[in-house]
Amino acid sequence: MSDLSTQLGPLRLRNPVVTASGTFGFGQEYAAFMGLSRLGAITTKATTLLPKEGNPSPRICETPAGMLNAIGLQNPGIEAFLLEKLPFLREAGTTLIVNIAGEKVDDYVALASRLDEAPGVDALELNVSCPNVAHGGMQFGISPPAISELVSAVRAATKLPLITKLSPNVTDIVSMARAAVEAGSDILSLINTLVGIAVDVDRRRPVLANITGGLSGPAIRPVAVRMVWQVWAELRVPIIGMGGVMTATDALEFILAGATAVGIGTANFVDPATGTSVIDGLHDYCEANGVASIAELIGAAH
Repeated sequence: MSDLSTQLGPLRLRNPVVTASGTFGFGQEYAAFMGLSRLGAITTKATTLLPKEGNPSPRICETPAGMLNAIGLQNPGIEAFLLEKLPFLREAGTTLIVNIAGEKVDDYVALASRLDEAPGVDALELNVSCPNVAHGGMQFGISPPAISELVSAVRAATKLPLITKLSPNVTDIVSMARAAVEAGSDILSLINTLVGIAVDVDRRRPVLANITGGLSGPAIRPVAVRMVWQVWAELRVPIIGMGGVMTATDALEFILAGATAVGIGTANFVDPATGTSVIDGLHDYCEANGVASIAELIGAAH
């Protein structure tokens, strides 16, 4: 049988399919729809130091081939995560990546220090690219010096593998990626959402209360694949590619462009079992095409 296991930097995954932060809750919400242990990894919803209520409603709307969201990192905070969410995730039977976000560098450092001591956490993903918060988030992800300062500080605070989730809302994705890697990031996630607006023509007002939101779904996939291609071509670093993955064919685009793993995001809202169907589809593709290991396909389109 074809081997779907993949070496994502320091992390060995049973297959390359992971969940994208913010689209899979803390795992419990999806346990009824699939065996969580089948996934290569679960990436949690963003966790902050203190609880966050997020942005006012309406904060989500459909768009052609995608959706806009302006949730605003709603979450119960680190203490509730450790007490109420982590025990379940420890028993999920797969690699656990905890996404963290803050308003300043010290927030990320404090979160990393707390999670460094938490059994069951396999890696941290630094959210430096959320476009829907007033402070923090994307402000770190659009400047190489800011990325470098943040990643360096967190790297000094934890022994856990570090993943930096990059913003597509930049002119040069490679310079952002290079800054993160040189500062100590082991792995990169790309891409996060593109900033967009939808207007209600009857009300003559923006649909979202936040006005802008993050565009995700199949509409952004060509942009995401292009950025994965560029970063892998220049840096040859471990990448989790994401942006509109709905099928195994979509996932293969990212892998052939240079991704070591792929993130399932918006598709989770369409079909909660998308992750397992993508895994099955990757297996079928490898079997049908005589691919002994999925690792053979990483960057093979270059």
